[in-house]
Order: sequence, then C-alpha cells, then structure tokens
Amino acid sequence: MVLSEPYWDHHIPLPKLGPLHSRLVTAFVALICFINSYNGDFVFDDSEAIINNKDLNPDTPLSNIWKNDFWGSNLSSNSSHKSYRPLTVLTFRINYLLAGGLHPIGFHMLNVALHCVISVLMIDVFAILIGGLVHDGRGVKLNLSPKASFLAALFFAAHPVHTESVAGIVGRADLLCALFFQLSFLVYCKAFQGGDKKFSVLWIFSSILLCAVAMLCKEQGITVLGVNAAFDILMVCNLDIYELAHRLLSRRKSADIGGLVSSGLLMRLVLLFLGGSFLLYARWRIMGTGPPSFTEVDNPASFAENVILRIVNYNYYYSLNAWLLLCPWWLCFDWSMGCVPLIKSATDWRIVWPLLLWCCLMGLVYQALCSQDSNKRRTLTFGLVLLVIPFLPASNLFFRVGFVIAERVLYLSSAGYCLILAYTVGYCSCHWKKHKRLLKAATLTLLCVNVARSAQRSQHWRSEQSLFTSALSVCPLNAKVHYNVGKNLADRGNQSAAVKYYREAVRLHPKYVHAMNNLGNILKERNELEEAEELLSSAVHIQPDFAAAWMNLGIVQNSLKKFDKAEQSYLNAIKFRKKYPDCYYNLGRLYADLNRSIDALNAWRNATMLKPDHSLAWNNMVILLDNTGNLAQAELIGKEALKILPKDHTIMFSLANVLGKQKKYKESEGFFLNALKINPNVASCHGNLVALGTEFGVWLKTSKRREKGTEH
Repeated sequence: MVLSEPYWDHHIPLPKLGPLHSRLVTAFVALICFINSYNGDFVFDDSEAIINNKDLNPDTPLSNIWKNDFWGSNLSSNSSHKSYRPLTVLTFRINYLLAGGLHPIGFHMLNVALHCVISVLMIDVFAILIGGLVHDGRGVKLNLSPKASFLAALFFAAHPVHTESVAGIVGRADLLCALFFQLSFLVYCKAFQGGDKKFSVLWIFSSILLCAVAMLCKEQGITVLGVNAAFDILMVCNLDIYELAHRLLSRRKSADIGGLVSSGLLMRLVLLFLGGSFLLYARWRIMGTGPPSFTEVDNPASFAENVILRIVNYNYYYSLNAWLLLCPWWLCFDWSMGCVPLIKSATDWRIVWPLLLWCCLMGLVYQALCSQDSNKRRTLTFGLVLLVIPFLPASNLFFRVGFVIAERVLYLSSAGYCLILAYTVGYCSCHWKKHKRLLKAATLTLLCVNVARSAQRSQHWRSEQSLFTSALSVCPLNAKVHYNVGKNLADRGNQSAAVKYYREAVRLHPKYVHAMNNLGNILKERNELEEAEELLSSAVHIQPDFAAAWMNLGIVQNSLKKFDKAEQSYLNAIKFRKKYPDCYYNLGRLYADLNRSIDALNAWRNATMLKPDHSLAWNNMVILLDNTGNLAQAELIGKEALKILPKDHTIMFSLANVLGKQKKYKESEGFFLNALKINPNVASCHGNLVALGTEFGVWLKTSKRREKGTEH
C-alpha cells in the first residue's frame, strides 16, 4: 500500500497540533457542546427504557437482560419491539447500582464522556481513511493527514444532530454502538501491520468479535463489517473500482483476480461474510417470533399500497436526513404522526428534494470513482461509505422500521458527512488561495455555530417541558408533539391547558387512542362525564385491546350509574390485561356500590395478590368487613396488610376502629396513636381517639362495678 500525504492537508485553515493536543481540543469541543445536559431529567423514551424498566433494578436477576428487549419486555412477546441491546441495558444497570437509584446525573455524565471518547477516536479513523494505513520502521502508525483528520473530528464532535444521542439517555445505545464500531474498524486495520500481503487472522476475528459487541449495544453495529470490507478492497488492496469495471467489461480480468487471491482479499472477505452471516442468524433467532410489528402512524410510507409512491417517499425521507446533516437547525424529538406528510402525486413540489439529493450523490460518486486525483477518490469514497453503510438498517430497504426520521440513527452516518465536509474545506483552501482568510473565517464560524446550536439543543433536552414545546414550531402537524405537551402539562397539574393540546392531538389524528384516553380522564375529573364516555368509547372501538381505556370507561360509566356497562368494561380491561390490580380495585368498588360484598372482597383480594402494596384495596377490605359486622376477619385482614405496609396510617386507622368495636381498647389506642405519629393532621383520627377514650372509660367503670358486685 503506497500512499502519499494528501496535498490539500496543509492548506486546511487550522493550526497543526500534536496528537495529544488535537485530541484534547476535540474532547473539549465535544464536552462544551453537551455538558449542560449533565443535570437534566429523564425525558421522553427514558421513562420506558429506564424508569419503568425493571431490568435495571439490582433485585431483578441479571439474566433477564439477556431475555428481554431494550424496554424490558420479553422478546417472545408480540408487543416487543425486538430491539435486543443487553450491553446497553447493562450499563444502565451499573449506573443505577453506582448511584443507588434512578438519579439522572450519572446517566448523563457517562453519555457525555462516551461522546468525547468517540470524537477523539474519530481522529484515528479519519486519519486512516484520508491518509492511509502507514507505519514507520518501528511499526508506529503515522498520521499523514493531521489537519484534515482533526478538522473532520471537530465537525463530528460539534454536530447538533448528535444531541438526541448524547443528551437523551436512551441514546446510550448509539454511543456504545459507535464506540465498538470504531474499535472493530481500528482492530481490523491492525491486521495489516505486517505489510500489504501479510495479515493476521487473529486481528480479523477480534474485529468480528467487536462487531458482535457493537450489535449487542445496537443492531446498527453489524454495518462495520461492510466498512471493513470496503476499506480492505479500496485501501489495503488499492483497487480502482472504475478501472476494474472497465477491465471486467472488456473481459480482461484474469490478472486482477490472481492479484486479489494472492493478497488474501478473498479469504478476508469470506471471513467477514461468514462472521456477518452468523451474527445475523443469531440475531434472527433471538427475535423469536419474527420482526416487530409497527403501525401506519410509525412509518406511513411503508404502508403505501403503490410501490412507486413508497419509493418516492422513502427517497424523500433520505433527503430530509441529508438536510439534517447539512442544516441541523430544525430538530425534533419525534417526526411521526403527520410531521412529514406523504407525497401522493407527481405535482407535489417536494419531489424536487429527492431528485436534488440523487443529483448530489451521483456527482459525488462520479468524483469518487473517476477523478484522476487518487487522494480525492479515496477521501470521497470513504466519505460515502461511512455516510451510506451505517444508514442502511434505517433505510427501509431490508425491513420496515418504526420511524419516519430519527436523528439518533445519523450518529454514525454523520462521520461520513464530516469527512466529506473536511475534504471540501481542504480542497477550497488549496484552490482558492486568494480567499484563504475568508475560508478560515467561514470554517471557524461554522464550528462556532454548530457548538452554539448543540449547546442550545442540549438545553432543550434537559426537561420534557422544554423538549416538547421546542417541537411545536418544527412539527406543528405532529399529533404526538401536542400529546406530549399536553401530558407534561397534566403531570404538572395544569389540566386546563392540557385539554387544549389533547384536543389538538385528536383533531390532527382522529384515531389517536392515547390522546383520547388522557383527555377522557381529565374530563372525568372535571365531571364532564358524557363527553368523557364518548371519547373513551371511541378509543376502545378503535383499539379493542386498549385495557387502560376500558378501565377508565368503566369508571365513567360507574359514575353515570350505568352499572352493567361499567362491569363489562372492567371485565374487558382484565381480559386484555390479566395482571391489572387497579382495574380489580375499581371493579371491587363497583360491587361494593351494588352491595355485592363477596364479589367486592374477591376483586380487592385479587388486586392485593397482583400488587401486595395496594393500600386502597387493603383498606377497603377492612372497611367493608367492618361495615358488614365481620370484625374478626377485618382484624385479620388489617394486620396482614400492616405486615406489608407497616407505615400506612389509613389501614392503622381502619384497624383501630375494628379493634375498638371488639372492645380491644388498649390495642386500638396503640394503632390510633401510631397513625397520628405518621400523619398528625387527620382530624377524624383525633376524634375517634377521644371517642375511644370515652368508651374505654365507660367500659372500665362498668367492669369495676361488676367486680365489686361479685365480691359483695
């Protein structure tokens, strides 16, 4: 492999720093872009992947992370997203263990640190792709493009499209995948330290192993094998694709094939192919029930019946992804549910964007293959390889994905864009020497703007309120954006404002059952029961297995005195969600209202079996048994509940009343006093304690009189 230093490298308007200083500067830039997210909250998908994921809890068996998906659902479940990322979940679990709970600061700091490390390693990756794999006499790798690799790494470190991956804790999957992607590539390069025709099979196997680790962080990691293969063909074997195609077409190929065999390329490609095939087969077996199922709102283009329309819209999505790399100003946490309307006819002006994208790509491909400048061909080719290959799993070409656009999937692909951008700066600096100061100012301005935008966007990701509201101006047609803004307002107690956003979400997407359910809940609490019933009925009609909506519909119908319908709604909820303690609790309340005491007790007992700390269900059982005169059983239930909930003052209060009625005054007084210690502001507890004292005094006098009468 005979390579020369890129002639344009020394023209790049950056100071030439040593290896250590360039790495420190790159890490510092990566740090200042996203450091303000370090004390942010858990936001958006963090709720499901971290807060509600039992696999993070140290009490949960560690083996569960190998059986469940990224969100904590069993992989064999039909509702599973099949995203198998056990090593990412393991890092979340370690964060949880070290912090002693769900404290987001440790999670955020690790994400920022990972991005800094990845940005620094990008210098080594870019140095190899631009300047080649060259070693000195001692076997030390040389960087023939110090300025270009440094500039490309700076562009990568500061790119605003990375904000979701760095500031969003769930983005840890992309960061870990990128880290092991880089390590796999760099280890593959180590296989050729002995010279062009010598290679180490051990290092190649190590690279495949690191690819497997990357896949266990995120599925996108498999694409490093494609990058390794491209590197081997284009860099190690120094194969000119254009010349090879010309030779094949003219049937002059024997010499080339012989050269490939003697260089060991075919053997290495076979090893990569076999390793990749095995990993894909293992991944498919792990999925169990087949690929995940997505709905039309997740990825509407994939549900288009017309193949031409499907292809056009896929290409439109690609052009939007390219625009996010070029101009990362309009960023949004979610691009589904109407955010990107489908192109449905040839007269839609947006069809221009896919055409423009392909014109640009074809121009780059032509320059990468046909340019007389070998440095240019090499840099542009690897820029396109890094841009395209990591994006393939998100392209809908091989399988349907569950999103329209996702900024996080551009984390690796952005490296290819940054490489092409750094080459563009170097090329312009080399050929426009009269405007060198202007180019230097433009480059510095671009970096500063990217740093500022990354810091601003990182600030948005600090809380759900700022994240969701920032999306309103970017995707005003996105029903999910309005839903999340409404949900955040409702969680903060501003239900009146939440209603407005929930209504808008339903207007934009009339089949948005979750928005209907939440809006119905608020209307129920505001006693607007008829509209609430209508909304919840529509929700379960659209999605018959929506258990939460069935339960809420039952609560509304119970309030409207539609007892038979309410009972059926509760039973439907339990039918679709077997383990639903809150629904059993509400069903018990319905039975209690209908004086069906046995059914009520059974329902509440089911609630406590499914959720042993269900305080309301325990307390209602004690009260119902008390009211029906079953004092001994009420006492047993109350004491059983306090073994599980020893500091529940409501159960203590109810049990104290039961004991008082059984004339166990001393024991009753003890429970009243304990309840008052826990919650001194319960007026009824004070009143009952006074009444107990009075009753105890009367009982004591009567007892003494009886004793005197016996003695006389």
